[in-house]
Amino acid sequence: MAHDRTIRIDHEQSISWIVLDRPDHANALSPALLDEFSDALNELRQTGAPVLGIRGEGRGFCAGMDLGSYGGDAAIPDVAEDTARLQRNVDRWLAIWDHPKPVIAAVHGYCLGVGAQMCVFADITVVADDARIGEPTVPIGGGYVAPTWVGQVGAKRAKELAFIPGNWIDGLTAVEWGWANHSVPAADLLDAVRSLAARIALTPPEVLRVKKLSINRAAEAAGFRAGLSGIAEADAMLHVDPAVLAIRARIRRDGLKAVMAEYRVPPSTILNPERPTQP
Repeated sequence: MAHDRTIRIDHEQSISWIVLDRPDHANALSPALLDEFSDALNELRQTGAPVLGIRGEGRGFCAGMDLGSYGGDAAIPDVAEDTARLQRNVDRWLAIWDHPKPVIAAVHGYCLGVGAQMCVFADITVVADDARIGEPTVPIGGGYVAPTWVGQVGAKRAKELAFIPGNWIDGLTAVEWGWANHSVPAADLLDAVRSLAARIALTPPEVLRVKKLSINRAAEAAGFRAGLSGIAEADAMLHVDPAVLAIRARIRRDGLKAVMAEYRVPPSTILNPERPTQP
């Protein structure tokens, strides 16, 4: 397949990387990137190394959805079309879940919104200690990202994450909460994932495939897929709520950065005395 600047595939001995390659746009998920991502997943079912990795180029993993590409400042969206679009993205992430190879997400810098949703579907997630993983800063949707976290972090922590605009956790907290497997210094992230992939690759691919399928079935019996059934509709409904439309109108009038500044507040030093100040 032909690759342009939005996705790159890098092959190594034990791991083939799908690289989100829009560093000038914070690796925001545009329609082109999402389509290329799905194509890469499909291609790597039969080709490449025994382990699949996902990482981002540049300063961070992914800033979430590209609001400009999806008309984040546009007029009232069509609910049916919006629901179908959102469900297509859930289906893209389920292709990670259903992929025959083990998939490792390597997260550095920022990992926000739908970017953080994507990582839930990876089999293993390794994060940099100083990563910032969380919700979009501007609350113009909802009921879409945090529900996918519930199986890993529990309902109460998912609610805490979702209720506060722009809320985030660092890599160490992500491991404590159960969202990630390991947290390492940022400089060691890729080598840590390579080491993990090399050890996984010692197991024959046929064995890995069945092991993954068996564990997935256990997670699905506990409700993983059922928990995804209504998230596209919930997000689409909120996109036409008057309160959300008012925020979009402010974005059109004042610009996205100005509106983001209204919602960007530092985390509580009482609840998180050692936590760094939000940028």
